[in-house]
Amino acid sequence: MSDDPEVLVVDDESRLADLFAAWIGAERPVEAAYNGEEALEKMSQSVEVVLLDRRMPGLSGDEVLQAIREEGYDCRVVMVTAVDPDFDIIEMGFDDYLVKPVSKDELLEMIGTVSARADYESDIQEYYALVSKKALLESEKADRDLADNEEYQDLCERVDELRSQVDETVSGMSSHDDFVGAFQDLGSEH
Repeated sequence: MSDDPEVLVVDDESRLADLFAAWIGAERPVEAAYNGEEALEKMSQSVEVVLLDRRMPGLSGDEVLQAIREEGYDCRVVMVTAVDPDFDIIEMGFDDYLVKPVSKDELLEMIGTVSARADYESDIQEYYALVSKKALLESEKADRDLADNEEYQDLCERVDELRSQVDETVSGMSSHDDFVGAFQDLGSEH
């Protein structure tokens, strides 16, 4: 396991940020930032999930989220805040939203959920790209040429493997929200 943080906790209430980091630290590498500027300094490609407070002095959580998206980091962002959601969240690029107070179980479950969505999203994007290539080859090449081509055979195996992974993930989604969340993530990428 690397020392690079997989989870970045951002909250101006340092005791709360440290508590969240302690809960998460038993499961995966984590780092805490106590304001928006520090959060952006600590962002790196290793960060998979950002837990972000909305209301902070200086750079707000909303501004940090916007900067993370503009800088092209490929991470999930969960707003963890005392601010009740309003219609302004529709245009925001976060992946999920938790209203404080938050329990350890809720926090760890949310990190697992958004991480699983990210894995599913990359699998399904790769699957559709490969299926498209397979269909194109099948429309352009003779069956015997396809049967004799090792790269095409490897492509078919990878398509089958990804189909199984995607099917397994979908069947493992325990709620309507899991399913919708996975597809909302796909839609927000395009």
